Amino acid sequence: MPEPHLRAADADRAAAVTRLDQGLTDGRLTLAEYEDRAARAHTARTYGELAELTADLPRPADRPRPVARAVYGGPWHGAWGHDLRAAWAGWATTAVVVVAVWLVSVVATGDLRYPWPVWVVGPWAVALVARTIGARRRGQPGT
Repeated sequence: MPEPHLRAADADRAAAVTRLDQGLTDGRLTLAEYEDRAARAHTARTYGELAELTADLPRPADRPRPVARAVYGGPWHGAWGHDLRAAWAGWATTAVVVVAVWLVSVVATGDLRYPWPVWVVGPWAVALVARTIGARRRGQPGT
């Protein structure tokens, strides 16, 4: 950070408020603390004033990994920050439900000609297969 006596710009004040936002989101600040600090950040004139407001908050590089990422970010962790195992589980659950509905309608009507569940789960399966293959090509271990 530049010298504390130098004047801060609007972008510096916005960056400080962003850190305060994250502190509130992480549960490091109460709502009252956040409101007070954010108001002071908007009126801060120097880097030193901004530094005081965020001194007790971890810098973005120091922040621990989010719990969801730490727990689920294993070898099945796929593209766009999503968990491939959860994506496949969602697909399988949906497939079971729509096939069950279709089977009930087949039993009720006796008409097997139109297997409509393929239009629900088919394109989704193609997208998941492509995503899984993409994760393997990127070299994510265990995918």
